[in-house]
Amino acid sequence: MDAATVRLRVSPSARRPGIAGRHGDAWKVRVSAPAEDGRANDAVVALLADALRVARGDVELVSGHASRDKTVLLRGLAQADAEERLAAAGGRS
Repeated sequence: MDAATVRLRVSPSARRPGIAGRHGDAWKVRVSAPAEDGRANDAVVALLADALRVARGDVELVSGHASRDKTVLLRGLAQADAEERLAAAGGRS
């Protein structure tokens, strides 16, 4: 089974949620949920599942639970496919 690991830089409480492109070697992600009680983390998982067209259960936050810098595991998606879908979702295909 394929799996991809993606690094993120998350901006909680954003006005316009979405994938905002690259941030160094990570992807910049904006969510409208505040960084309280794991709400921003839940919003990141939901946003990625929608943007990458995978089941929410296939997106797992593996590090950075209390940080803006996070790492997620994407099950059922090859690394190249994950990068391609993120680029398309961010408007940079």
